[in-house]
Amino acid sequence: MLIARSVALFVVAALFEIGGAWLVWQGVREHKGWIWIGAGVIALGLYGFVATLQSDANFGRILAAYGGIFVAGSIAWGMVADGYRPDRYDIIGALICLVGMGVLMYAPRGE
Repeated sequence: MLIARSVALFVVAALFEIGGAWLVWQGVREHKGWIWIGAGVIALGLYGFVATLQSDANFGRILAAYGGIFVAGSIAWGMVADGYRPDRYDIIGALICLVGMGVLMYAPRGE
């Protein structure tokens, strides 16, 4: 149950961070305006808050592990939102990052 909650928090954090960055990108690069940029900034702030809800108290571990989710989530976001088609190296790299995330967060420790 603890791992499922942790993974769910990582997914929510990814939606806020990747979505927020995408909104800022759209506002600036695609000239959609300040409303998009503002919504992106708010989403990025919510990402920072959601990250604090993880049960592990180690900031460095949480953010490092989240990196794996961010990599894979960014590729998935690009596929859905922008029609990006990853090649096999994108997919292999994302899978490596997800394995790294699992090791960082969920390996048994004697703490």
